[in-house]
Amino acid sequence: MTTTAPLNDITSTSQGKTNHARFITLVRHGRTRYNAENRLQGQIDIPLDEVGRWQIQQTAAELRRLYVGGWTEDGAVSGLNAEEGQQEKCQEKPLVVTSTLGRAQETAHAFADALGVPVHVDDRVKERGFGELEGMPVTEMQKRWPEDFESWRNFGDGELSHGAEPKAEVGRRGAEAVNEWAHTVDSDTQLFVFSHGAWINQVVNTLMGWSEFHSDFADLVSMRNAFWTRLMLFDMPDGSERYRLVDYAHGPVAAYTQDWDNPEV
Repeated sequence: MTTTAPLNDITSTSQGKTNHARFITLVRHGRTRYNAENRLQGQIDIPLDEVGRWQIQQTAAELRRLYVGGWTEDGAVSGLNAEEGQQEKCQEKPLVVTSTLGRAQETAHAFADALGVPVHVDDRVKERGFGELEGMPVTEMQKRWPEDFESWRNFGDGELSHGAEPKAEVGRRGAEAVNEWAHTVDSDTQLFVFSHGAWINQVVNTLMGWSEFHSDFADLVSMRNAFWTRLMLFDMPDGSERYRLVDYAHGPVAAYTQDWDNPEV
């Protein structure tokens, strides 16, 4: 079994850099056909479906309204409607990073394009690889390899027998990416990372230090499509840095007022 990466090994990549983003938002992509069919998706580059494209529009608007407000490069409220720009107290610049996979990139652009900010692609932000299981319905895995299925479903490592990427390796590469991007900017900038469900789960577990105690990565529930998680990068009195969980598995208002996976689109 792969050992987890101590958090101080990850944050050591930013030693000597005193400035950083204060808030980091990790956003899962919208729904795909594989999500709807309950298939193991992994690194297959499958696009969003119609529902997924509707979901990301709801999420993008809510992220801009809640966390960006009326910010634009020239300081004017441009490209946003009045509702999206109503929280004028949120004026931190957005830095947007995304996975190499199209479903995450489309989700990122739904947010960033209205603000006129670039989208940066980072290979470390792509989804966990699932080897020969990618594209397979979960029910087929259960039928063909029942013991491995039960192990995987109960936070074991049965999927590793089929070429899946170890959770700890996903957490490490993702956490290093988040930490490095967060230290490329000052506190007047927020970092938004558009990625994938397993990746976000394993990265949050790693950045919070939980994976050092629970190597099964079972401390967090799964996030729904186009939901997000917020972290704060906090400066401790002793000069060290610590990631703090602000919000987990949050969605836009539409996700709580109608059927998120079966809207009238």
